[in-house]
Amino acid sequence: MLRSERSTLRRFLALYAFLTLALVLVASVLYYRSEERIMLLRRKAQVADYAADQIKRLRRLHEHFPRERTYPRDPRFRSAIYDLEHVQIFSTMRNNVVDFRRDIYRHDGVIHFVKLLDSYYLGAKYLFIEIPDDRAWFWTTLGKTALGAGVALFLLALAGLYLARLFLSPMRRSIELLDRFIKDTTHELNTPLTTILANVEGLDSAGLDARQRKKLERIDLAARTVSTLYDDLKYVTLESERPARDSDIDLTELLKERLLFFETMFRARNLELHTNLHPTVMHADRRLIARLVDNLLSNAAKYNRRGGSIEVTLRPGELSIRDSGRGIPPEVLREIFDRYARFDESEGGFGLGLDIVRRIAERYGLEISLDSEPGKGTEVKVLWKDAES
Repeated sequence: MLRSERSTLRRFLALYAFLTLALVLVASVLYYRSEERIMLLRRKAQVADYAADQIKRLRRLHEHFPRERTYPRDPRFRSAIYDLEHVQIFSTMRNNVVDFRRDIYRHDGVIHFVKLLDSYYLGAKYLFIEIPDDRAWFWTTLGKTALGAGVALFLLALAGLYLARLFLSPMRRSIELLDRFIKDTTHELNTPLTTILANVEGLDSAGLDARQRKKLERIDLAARTVSTLYDDLKYVTLESERPARDSDIDLTELLKERLLFFETMFRARNLELHTNLHPTVMHADRRLIARLVDNLLSNAAKYNRRGGSIEVTLRPGELSIRDSGRGIPPEVLREIFDRYARFDESEGGFGLGLDIVRRIAERYGLEISLDSEPGKGTEVKVLWKDAES
């Protein structure tokens, strides 16, 4: 799976997971509140009977007051009376945080039932009945909610995976179509490109006048540009899975060879080349490291300004290629190593170069450091642990 696909998939799954959790949470809260209302309705009939008994006792006390002064109590419940101004007259309740707006509710481990009195017995207008909340319903509801949420999350996760595959299938088909096109193109390019390069190298430019020599250089430049692109296509479609043939590579000689290959391109763009090459050896597949170097040099030339410069520094454990080009916008730096990613549509190519660099670097545990500022240029460093250090 390409990094762009993984990034798209992560964003989709993150959004889907957030919406799924929100949906399950809302459904769980609604179910909990529904079960709470059902429980309160069931208890309401019970506490209403308690309230009726207490009202009879309050009326008797009111009629025999002041001879009788003891507030009526009942082992089944606790109670309190309040006047019209919501001022407490007397209470035996454990929890005296009361709500006059609801007729029955739960609060801090108890259930309160509010009864509006028709007659002002003992000056009271409100009667509160308090019974303990045994919370058996709570644990039953919690178990059912957890089970339902687990089943819902499992089913929604399966649906999410199906939707993710469905969501990514158009992108996957497009990438497969492009890969097939590149593979077919690579096969078709092989013979004519080999013929062009062989004939250009076989021509004797010494016997040509300046105008013809310039035309030959342009043909040579075009052929080498296509050759670099062909090598990238061949690596992606045909050789990326081929077993590596690692050996000790003289990076200094390899770099000189590749710089000579790009000399025509540098000259055509009036680029000034500065090199600082120290003897360096790396254990890797020469073919793969050449591809890495070619792509970095090609980008340094393509995205440079005319008359600019390229600085190549090689020392044990580090290869640095700096250009004086247009630089890379910060918003695309994170995606610049993705396959088919191109931050500048004015230049040709398939957007494979830096993806190949990344894949080769990952294969050998190399670290790629990219420092770029728009309008000032780009520096790419390839870092590795040198065996001699």
